[in-house]
Amino acid sequence: MGSFMGHAVPGTLFLLIGVWHVWCSLVRQVLNPKFFQVRVWNPVPGYNGKLKYLELYVISAGAFLDMCIELLYSPHFNYFVDGVLNPTHMNDFEHGGMLLMFFVYGVVMLLSEKTSLFPLPDGALCFVAATAFCAEFLLFFFHSTTHRGLEGHYHLILVLLVALCIFSVIAGALVPNNFAIDLSIGISMTLQGLWFYQTAFSLYGPSMPYGCKLAENKVVCNSENHEVRGMLLANFQLYSLVFGVMIAVVSSYGFAVKKYGQLGIRSYRGYG
Repeated sequence: MGSFMGHAVPGTLFLLIGVWHVWCSLVRQVLNPKFFQVRVWNPVPGYNGKLKYLELYVISAGAFLDMCIELLYSPHFNYFVDGVLNPTHMNDFEHGGMLLMFFVYGVVMLLSEKTSLFPLPDGALCFVAATAFCAEFLLFFFHSTTHRGLEGHYHLILVLLVALCIFSVIAGALVPNNFAIDLSIGISMTLQGLWFYQTAFSLYGPSMPYGCKLAENKVVCNSENHEVRGMLLANFQLYSLVFGVMIAVVSSYGFAVKKYGQLGIRSYRGYG
């Protein structure tokens, strides 16, 4: 079983990175459509390049902080019981392993971009990112916490969104000049972040579906009809988020065309 903050914190990270990726993808397409290149991360312009690697620092620091919470604070260093891993905190250990992969992903990209230790092309970085998303997919698919009923339905949708992230990033490595694929990477991360928030509010916050409640650390519904109604509501929430993101992307593209459409490629260096 999770918690509100346990879903809101990673949701915030995915949402910020996803929205930033969408915007950068649109701007790079407007500025240089003939030589568009898929990027697994995007530099932050301005301040004489001081914020260039901000996205990578956010990924690394955010994953490390969340990993420390899962592996240090939550189990209170009580890792073993009778010579085996503490079964009470298996959920925390699994989350920590997933976050470790995102931390490694951020560090590898920083080392690749800022040092000459092992410079990797964008395609290889895409596969590194796909590995981190695969770890997340496996966590939620083979979770030690049994997700059933309404809770299981929300987490099934999350698993599908993570799978979309994996396919998009791998496609970016295989087809490195496709704008639609690059945009799909940002949209899939944005939707994943939004769904983390939706799950937090629906299962652990004030938006619990009618007839269902959080009791004894699990979601229970008064009847099968209430449970089915909650699942249908989850489907509608997903459709609404997809529709809202699509409207936002189209509007942002129109704004990007208006703002950068007349600029030359050399006049804008931050998104290159």
